[in-house]
Amino acid sequence: MTILLVREVLGPDIVVFSTLILLLLGRVIDLSEAFSGFSNHGMLTVAFLFIVAAALQRSEMLNSIAVKILKPDGRTPAKLLRLMLPVSAISAFFNNTPIVAMMIPVLRQWTRKTGRPVSKFMLPLSYASILGGICTLIGTSTTLVVHGLMIENGMKGFSFFEISRVGVPTALMGLLLISLIGYRLLPDRRTPLVELGKNTREFVVEMKVGKGFSYTGRSISEAGLRHLKGLYLFQIEREDKMLPVVGPDEIIYLGDRLFFVGLPSTLIELQKTPGLVAVEDPEFDLRNYDSDQLGTFEAVVSSNSPLIGKNVRDSDFRSRYRAVILGIHRSGERIRQKVGDIVIKSGDTLLILAGNSFAERWYHSKDFYLVSRAEAPPSKPRRYSLLSMSILAAMISVMAAGLLPILLAVCLAVLLLIISGCISPEDARDSIDWKVLLIIASSFGISRAMINSGVADYIAVTLISALGRVGPLGLIAGTYLIGSLYTEMITNNAAAALVFPVALTVASQAGLDPQPFLIALAIAASASFATPIGYQTNLMVYGPGGYRFSDYLRIGIPLNIIIGIIAVTLIYLLYF
Repeated sequence: MTILLVREVLGPDIVVFSTLILLLLGRVIDLSEAFSGFSNHGMLTVAFLFIVAAALQRSEMLNSIAVKILKPDGRTPAKLLRLMLPVSAISAFFNNTPIVAMMIPVLRQWTRKTGRPVSKFMLPLSYASILGGICTLIGTSTTLVVHGLMIENGMKGFSFFEISRVGVPTALMGLLLISLIGYRLLPDRRTPLVELGKNTREFVVEMKVGKGFSYTGRSISEAGLRHLKGLYLFQIEREDKMLPVVGPDEIIYLGDRLFFVGLPSTLIELQKTPGLVAVEDPEFDLRNYDSDQLGTFEAVVSSNSPLIGKNVRDSDFRSRYRAVILGIHRSGERIRQKVGDIVIKSGDTLLILAGNSFAERWYHSKDFYLVSRAEAPPSKPRRYSLLSMSILAAMISVMAAGLLPILLAVCLAVLLLIISGCISPEDARDSIDWKVLLIIASSFGISRAMINSGVADYIAVTLISALGRVGPLGLIAGTYLIGSLYTEMITNNAAAALVFPVALTVASQAGLDPQPFLIALAIAASASFATPIGYQTNLMVYGPGGYRFSDYLRIGIPLNIIIGIIAVTLIYLLYF
């Protein structure tokens, strides 16, 4: 299994599931043991948390936070720290899987707009969430697995902040290492995006600077409007005068009209910027539209269209088509006039926001040669953003207070999000990452197979024989190493369940308190950096970051070693 995963012969989900089936055929495990993971509460909780994350992605809350965290200027180390610190802080009190799921599209959009390599940010995002998870009892499901096994074995379990004494300083050191040194080991791969040029369709749009624009009085370069990928600011109108040459040091003033050309997806993102108002239809707030009800379309004006010869302002487009023109493209010509003054010609392509039935209603109309759906980010009105955040806060509070089982609390939150319209049932189903769930569920059966084979007892005896002479420090280091190695192979929760009896046996046979050994296991099973399957967030950024298996090994192995040394040293000093 490990060889196939490292060589990337097949997808990780196929390899892990195939291994499970082979162990079942070889009678190492029976049917109930093989498929117990598919009804595991942890796996089901992760599944429903994908839906919670998807609902929050549709709100503008995350984009607003990301805009403040990820400013257009600054060096990569500062950017990484600014990203990782809040992600870690949130992950300490909330499951990190949905946090990463929510941040992936935001980070992808930001790297696409700024032209920064997406591969420099996706893995640090995952690592930051992992490091935050080791700071409290509820930060990661791995610690909860160990805590639950302790209680099952008649032990007291962890207190809420017991792991924090080791986890917080370890996490802070890890964040500094990644931001100052680790990012240099990451590849330089960028999100593929078509550049503007003579072979692309450039839509022109006009925006007015309103009171809510945070960069009023600052330069174009400071506002991050100079080097946007797929978008170009080519003209500014100020007090009825055109500024034909727009330099990077040009100051933006209230009331300025900014003229952009760009790709459809980038123009739609631009029109969601707070304080920038679409001049052509100022009554319509694009930041407040519902993507479940409205969609974006491209429509090519036909030679028989009644729109020909009329300018955009006087075309009565909204009442005629129940739609709004967001931008306009004219092949082979960059339009340099106000959008409202553009006289529509045959062959012009209009970027339109309309009801989802627009294409069906107008596809066969003589008004347009062609109507097709355009790419657009998901969106919900502001009231849904507040409602989603309220449901999320209530879910976290119920989980932290222990009023309901974690799985039940998450299921209830999902039901409320769907019933309230924060996310549609179709989007909820589509948001679940079935590959990640297949790996998690299969790993429990594989861990059971390793217990049945007697490997756990053998490792415990071997470990004591090899490291017992070193004393508690050597035994803790050995326990940490085993937990870390298994985590990289069979995922965090499965590794925690597998190595728990090993850690318990080591402490018992050495006559030592098992508490520090189990803290070492909880951190080792969580702090997984060297493979994409070791932790589900590492797997989630695998595709979006454009990574290869070797990328994880290059940065993950040194990070695993350093974090392990820090954690083991702290545990030894605190407990012995």
